[in-house]
Amino acid sequence: MTFEELMKKPELSPDETKKALELASRQTESCLSEFTSQFKSVYSENGFYTPVPNEQWTNGFWTGELWLAYENTGDERYREAALKQAESFLERIETGNHTDTHDLGFLYSLSCVSGYKLTGNETAKKAALLAADRLKSRFHEKGQFLQAWGAMDNLKNYRLIIDCLLNLPLLYWATEETRQPEYAKKARAHLDTALSVIIRPDYSTYHTYYFDPETGKPLRGVTHQGYSADSVWARGQAWGVYGLALSYRYTRSPEYLEDFKHVTEYFLTHLPENLVPYWDFIFEDGSGEPWDSSASAIAVCGILEMCRFLPEAEAAPYLAAAKRLMKALTDLCAVTSPESSNGQLLHGVYGKKTPYNDCIDHGIDECNLWGDYFYVEALTRLTKDWNPYW
Repeated sequence: MTFEELMKKPELSPDETKKALELASRQTESCLSEFTSQFKSVYSENGFYTPVPNEQWTNGFWTGELWLAYENTGDERYREAALKQAESFLERIETGNHTDTHDLGFLYSLSCVSGYKLTGNETAKKAALLAADRLKSRFHEKGQFLQAWGAMDNLKNYRLIIDCLLNLPLLYWATEETRQPEYAKKARAHLDTALSVIIRPDYSTYHTYYFDPETGKPLRGVTHQGYSADSVWARGQAWGVYGLALSYRYTRSPEYLEDFKHVTEYFLTHLPENLVPYWDFIFEDGSGEPWDSSASAIAVCGILEMCRFLPEAEAAPYLAAAKRLMKALTDLCAVTSPESSNGQLLHGVYGKKTPYNDCIDHGIDECNLWGDYFYVEALTRLTKDWNPYW
């Protein structure tokens, strides 16, 4: 799809945005009784999430959704529930419960940095700073990157993934909060390393990149959740869009802006006719493959974030594109009642097995927690000048 063709699609109107956000708040409200002491699972099954303890990499997205509902409604019930969950996040980081991961940004930016920004809660601040310390400890001097998953001394784990661009804001924030430059220094080093290897010449992206543990030199780009090493995983490309926008906010580096423009152009010009991307951009209309609505919601948030820093004339086409993607999401993917689903955004994909990846089939054509969160964040961004949790 060309950009000109994209501009012919309808955009989400202010009235439609308001109604969609009100509906999203009602969806969140319907989940309060079941998901305050417990958390939502990673993805829904037959449209419904089940309760789980605070052990998964996605738990922060649900708490972030509670904070968005609090901001958008002023209802103290959301604040109380989110602060209760912040206590759970402090216990989790203090005990090291499933924190052997770079996903500490996903977990703690949305649950605790947000809580501290909105309420000044010291428990949330303490938890977020401890998480930043843990994330910082995952930095490999050889290679200059933050390791994605698993034990640091396991040589098979010596790799980064594009998702980590969304974990870096936790480190930038920690430097701002503590005035200790080491957090942001490591975030910037990781970003520069990642961009040097994961962006291809056509501005598509790799999901995963391995490094030599002896020398730190880049080895090869592969995929874990995309179709193949050479294809373009839609959610990975979206992580690139949003991750670049967030790092630009903290650094104002012109090279990140240029990369953002190219990575975003690739995303927008490879959308199908209905503007909801298939789970990998190798697939086109008629493929019969599932969509990944969450990829679109992530990309919209990244576009809206970058629009804040562009001259009005330069931001206008990006804003117009974002509103068109949101129109497609609200029309085709939004949950319309708690009776049909306890999520927010249908038609997501967690992972799909192919002959060329090491993924398993799970969360296919379902809601997922990040899709829900980013959808509500995007609606929030469209209704006001929002102060990001990232």
